[in-house]
Amino acid sequence: MFKDRTEAGILLAAQLSKYKSDPGVVLAVPKGGVPLAYVVAKELGFPMEIVLTKKIGHPSNKEYAIGAASLHDYFVIPHHDVSNEYIEEELKLVRGKLQHMHDKFMGEREPENLDGKTVIVIDDGMATGNTLLSTVSLIKKSKPAKIIIAVPVASQSAVKTVAKEVDEVIVLMTPPDFSGVGAYYENFNDVSETEVLLYIEKLRELKMLS
Repeated sequence: MFKDRTEAGILLAAQLSKYKSDPGVVLAVPKGGVPLAYVVAKELGFPMEIVLTKKIGHPSNKEYAIGAASLHDYFVIPHHDVSNEYIEEELKLVRGKLQHMHDKFMGEREPENLDGKTVIVIDDGMATGNTLLSTVSLIKKSKPAKIIIAVPVASQSAVKTVAKEVDEVIVLMTPPDFSGVGAYYENFNDVSETEVLLYIEKLRELKMLS
């Protein structure tokens, strides 16, 4: 059991310290992954960026990912019962949300170049792994040297699913009776957009001081 996301981030940072000498970038899955990613980025001295990708859900079950989209790219696993019209509509909706996040959290800043870098993707937990798998598929197009997934808690099946597609999966806890990410935190309050901005600003200030 973790006290909160900050404590989980400290514990993850200790496991990730071996990458400190790499040229790297920490990618935070919004919004729950941001407090952890902030701690890790601060400890490793890496820049932190918000993951601007979202899954595309199946029309009959939005939680079931059939693909993912970024602002400029997307991929979809073909399904006989999913029409092109549905994909186009979902892309508009998803990209609308991503544009809002970009404007709010990135502003005029250029995204970090991931080419040849060690990319550490951080979330507060992993239930099925499908959403992170979709994110990884898009990250690969930027040609990073390594992709590391780091989460405090995950189901055993999610770890198996994701491990096939990345260089390493770092998980602090894989309960055999996994019952949802929030069950393993004492404090699992929603992270607000204001908090996300605060973490981004704090890292910027540290970078300017260093």
